[in-house]
Amino acid sequence: MKLHISSFADGSAIPGEFSFAVPADEGHVALSSNRNPHLKWSDVPEGTKSFAVICHDPDVPSVGDDVNQEGKTVPRELPRVDFYHWVLVNIPPTVDEIGAGSVSEGITARGKKPGKSDLGVTGINDYTGWFAGDEDMKGDYGGYDGPCPPWNDALIHRYVFTVYALDIETLDLSGSFTGREALAAMEGHILGHDAWTGTYTLNTRL
Repeated sequence: MKLHISSFADGSAIPGEFSFAVPADEGHVALSSNRNPHLKWSDVPEGTKSFAVICHDPDVPSVGDDVNQEGKTVPRELPRVDFYHWVLVNIPPTVDEIGAGSVSEGITARGKKPGKSDLGVTGINDYTGWFAGDEDMKGDYGGYDGPCPPWNDALIHRYVFTVYALDIETLDLSGSFTGREALAAMEGHILGHDAWTGTYTLNTRL
């Protein structure tokens, strides 16, 4: 199976238009256009009945004490955890491409509604938890929401886009399911997969 993303080269920096935030001259960051990148896959395994798309950042600080704090830096050696940016399952086997900006165009306060869409079924990304304590922004964040790593992180973050070919038409998922739950539901059903990685930082010193 082969995944290709035309929006940026594999292993290279993700353009700001596909991020949640970009560096700013004042206040460290500014909100960005938050567009989803283009994805296209080929060489699909025989017997594929559906696809799933997962985007995650494996480089999120495991401890948030120093995150976005003036005069502090999140150290490179701090243990890291996963943060899911996009969860999409039950994609029909006839679909082999997702256009840039077709899933996300701009930032939606309180999140884009998860659930059934033209492409399949959307779960929630981890901005749901990130904004849980913000009265203006809290809600279920469905679909794609792009990179917004800490502006004081000494580590450049990776964003891994993975497409999975599955031997089942519909995963047993409902409601506001997460990336972790989607991956658990896929166990034993994956016929093939491929990944494409982009990098991103809001730390202007890097």
